[in-house]
Amino acid sequence: MTSSAIIPHPIKLIAALPVDEMLAKALLSSMSEYSDQLHGRRLWLACSGGRDSLALVALCVQLYRQGRLPCLPQLLHVDHGLQADSHNWAKHVANWAQAQQIPCRILQAKVNGHDEQAARQARYNVMRAHINKGDVLLLGHHADDQAETVLMRLIQGAGVNGLSGMQPWRVQTQGSQRNILWRPWLIIRRATISAYAKRLALPYIDDPTNKTGDNVRSGLRRDIMPILATYNHNVIDNIARSAQLLSDAQETVNAQAMQDMQQTENTDLQLLPAQRVLNIDTLQKLPMYRQRQLLHYWLGQDEPLPPAKQLVDDVLTLSQRDNQDHQTELFWQGRKASYTIRRYRQQLYRMSSDWLSWLNVPLTEQVLTLSSNSSSHSANNLTSFIVRSSDSYTWQLQVKPYALVRLLENSADGVAQQVGLKVVPLGRKQRLQTKMAGRPQAGKKLYQMLGIPLWLRDSLMVVSITLIKKSEDGSEIETDIPLLLASPFESWLLSSEQTDSDTDAKSNQLAEYIKSELSLK
Repeated sequence: MTSSAIIPHPIKLIAALPVDEMLAKALLSSMSEYSDQLHGRRLWLACSGGRDSLALVALCVQLYRQGRLPCLPQLLHVDHGLQADSHNWAKHVANWAQAQQIPCRILQAKVNGHDEQAARQARYNVMRAHINKGDVLLLGHHADDQAETVLMRLIQGAGVNGLSGMQPWRVQTQGSQRNILWRPWLIIRRATISAYAKRLALPYIDDPTNKTGDNVRSGLRRDIMPILATYNHNVIDNIARSAQLLSDAQETVNAQAMQDMQQTENTDLQLLPAQRVLNIDTLQKLPMYRQRQLLHYWLGQDEPLPPAKQLVDDVLTLSQRDNQDHQTELFWQGRKASYTIRRYRQQLYRMSSDWLSWLNVPLTEQVLTLSSNSSSHSANNLTSFIVRSSDSYTWQLQVKPYALVRLLENSADGVAQQVGLKVVPLGRKQRLQTKMAGRPQAGKKLYQMLGIPLWLRDSLMVVSITLIKKSEDGSEIETDIPLLLASPFESWLLSSEQTDSDTDAKSNQLAEYIKSELSLK
């Protein structure tokens, strides 16, 4: 097994070789800082076989053998096949790890694209899929990497959050998976790591694309950083220090934005993370700079990367319009999902595309026959009545059938031969009278009176009790008692022009035994 990229040093045991105390202090200090978060978690180390990651592994082995490190991380090496020698590199890493008696897993990744960003994403995806929820992934990023990251984001127009660079401890969430990225060497210079690797004669992989690649990071490393160093030889340390200061500033901004959001969000209309809602009246009471900060924070929740400034400005403009029911849609393609931002009256909505797709699933009429014989003799027993469901969301009615039947049997109307619960999609021209209205309404007037946004108007269901009795001549008489108009988020009591006060009171009691619930799976 040969590769010109592998530094030609023989594989040898490094446990007893001299430890670099500067590198050790950085690692152990960071471990002490995050000791509570590390407690009980499995530790992995992303090892490309390059100088930085192999040096971090070597230090862990040395400190562990000396009793200064409580445990050894397990190594993860990803072979994504972008280099001709990548298979040989994977074997080399495995052989070196075996010699040091440290566990190592070789993972295969398929890259969707050919640039470094695609390769990086593929590496993280395959490692995240391999480790367990809550595990910690140890990374060898250092101060030079941090400086390059900050400069990259600066020329891309990043704000305080982006310019704070990589974080030493970052909780990363994707779907139900939640892991931690740990970078203890962000204050350490590349030159210090290089000197350590040279002293130990580490046979690391010197990937030629790190210097000759055509990506932005390689260009900054090769062309820009040396020039900046001629103006100030402490440029790396200074940029890393600025990143730390900006990180502290971002924490302050986030704390303020979170406090503002708690005062501004409409929790009654939220289904996280599918739909997030802000109240515009409360938003506009804030100073303009805090409105921008809040919108930036609000939009970027559930996403690893923040929204662009232009999107924040567009959402701010949308919130300031006088025409409250404006139908403007703003679209944002995030890393994890795509989103639509809309306004209805004095509410701002950020909705995921899969949620909007779910709202377009057609509703159908359903009837549940109610019988005291088929129900458990407990007024508190519930029956779930699925209205609309998918792999992600379920909208259902929680019904107490026995309580409904008992209430009807004890009413002055006597016992019906058949009792049913009917759930029917609201027709666009169907006239209904809610308790808050003086007369029946339909269509746009009904939607506006109830404050139903356009995208929810096909998600309204009418819930009624159906009674079938026999008249004196033997014919069946069917009576519908309207109970509720339900949406995924709200429900409204209904009444009828023909009902008297006793029937109206009974309807209120019946409605108490039916609850509309929306849940995220």
